[in-house]
Amino acid sequence: MKKDFYELLGVSKDASKDEIKSAYRKSALKFHPDRNKAPDAEEHFKEINEAYEVLSNDQKKAAYDQYGHAAFDPSSGGFGGHTYTQQNGPNFTYTQTGGNPFGGADFDFGGFSNPFDIFEQFFGASFGGQQRQSKRLETYKISISFLDAANGCQKEVSIDGHKRTIKIPAGVDDGQKIRFSEFVLYIDVQPDKVFKREGNDVYINFNISLTQAIFGDTIEVPTLKDPLKVRVKPGTQPNTLVRLRGQGIKDVNGYGQGDFYIRLFVEIPTKLNSHQKDLLKQLDL
Repeated sequence: MKKDFYELLGVSKDASKDEIKSAYRKSALKFHPDRNKAPDAEEHFKEINEAYEVLSNDQKKAAYDQYGHAAFDPSSGGFGGHTYTQQNGPNFTYTQTGGNPFGGADFDFGGFSNPFDIFEQFFGASFGGQQRQSKRLETYKISISFLDAANGCQKEVSIDGHKRTIKIPAGVDDGQKIRFSEFVLYIDVQPDKVFKREGNDVYINFNISLTQAIFGDTIEVPTLKDPLKVRVKPGTQPNTLVRLRGQGIKDVNGYGQGDFYIRLFVEIPTKLNSHQKDLLKQLDL
């Protein structure tokens, strides 16, 4: 669970901007990794900067006050329609030059600024009176499948004749950039013929027969991992959405997991023999 931003800075919810700024100054100086050598100092420093970036911005603060950390959850969103609930080889492209890009694993999935940039904008310089030099990071692009992006994977690539293994965390999305300490990785997710993603929710279309829709049935549908048996209720209407709660994509920033939706399409038979037609007429559907 992410820590409360107000608690991180040690201020109340009705604190003024000056009080928030003063609390940030004190905490940032205390936990800056150039000054504090404790093992968890850098992580705490990043948390403090994230809290300050939100609470010092009127719009972000208002959203946070109303929705908490969920205000910055990219999986939020709605859907329409009738619903009911039931509980390959990588294409790796080098795009810039210089250095070994595999020396760190400091993920930054966007949405918030570099904590050291925030610190230097606030104080004007890093410790020792020297301005921190901005470093141009190398950018790499890797193409992965939809399921690899959803479930996470490890990819072995070759750079300058040397094999490297990169871990792709579960939940990354197309066009997302993963910032490591020494390079940036651009994710290219290939479209899938079965699965469609909206935020952290996943949608599939599944055809059922008219008989299955009328009388109900148990069907086996593909999911992000193993096929799953799902009950179709008697009298299911066309375009019904079946929701599998918590079976969608895990949020890459740790904000829970999306849902998995199955949209049921009822196949209307186009070729019936005379006996079948008579039976349907007797049913008077």
